[in-house]
Amino acid sequence: MSHPDVVRKAFGRLVLVPNTLDLGTDHEVDLGEVLPQGVIERAAQLGYWVCENAKTTRALLKRVDQRVPLAQPLQQIQISELPRPPKGGAARGAAGTAPDLKPLLAPALAGHDVGLLSEAGLPAVADPGAALVQAAHAMGIAVEPLAGPSSLLLALAASGLNGQSFAFVGYLPVDASARAARIRELDALSRRQGQTQLAIETPYRNDALLGALVEHLQPATRLSIASGLTLPGCRCETRSVQQWRHAPGQALGGRMPTVFMWLAG
Repeated sequence: MSHPDVVRKAFGRLVLVPNTLDLGTDHEVDLGEVLPQGVIERAAQLGYWVCENAKTTRALLKRVDQRVPLAQPLQQIQISELPRPPKGGAARGAAGTAPDLKPLLAPALAGHDVGLLSEAGLPAVADPGAALVQAAHAMGIAVEPLAGPSSLLLALAASGLNGQSFAFVGYLPVDASARAARIRELDALSRRQGQTQLAIETPYRNDALLGALVEHLQPATRLSIASGLTLPGCRCETRSVQQWRHAPGQALGGRMPTVFMWLAG
């Protein structure tokens, strides 16, 4: 019988390839400004990909090709999409079970490296690709993360809030009353634990969320926004909620991806 390490070496790897943070904006950054050269070169060599959206993945590979020629024509690269999870929960099949992701990793079992790409930033961080990483570990496929931008960590670093204890809480409820209750709950949790809370929102709802946070957080809570990270005109501001309530020009607009963070006083 073969030793497990020998079998594992015959597999390809699941390579976690970082993406830019300019999706959906009017600014397309130079890849060389946000991705290390080694990452671009690694991406250019991959012939198999798993992603959220094949169209945007092809667009990124075209940008890669402009800096480092792809190892094979784009038309020959195999791009598979992750199952789309329903809003508010993990992806489930018709019988209520998680979908089988093993077919997406078949190339790795055949000895080929497979790239995993998010729509923005690091795959599998606040991203459905985490399920594929879990599947890779269960199948004995090595996982190789590559360095690149993470909007959550860049925002936290720029906030001046507690970077020793923090939690990403995802999207807050859209319903106004449920959102207000959740904001107050997270503010109280932040106060008890001294923990920074991080949230995101669909860009066209940025201003609504900012308004709700300013209204329902306690006046002494420090609220930070980081908008358009790595893009021209990047905006990072931290103020007390009381200061936000009296500050003009709060509008963020509906185009720039934004991270919202707060730490109760």
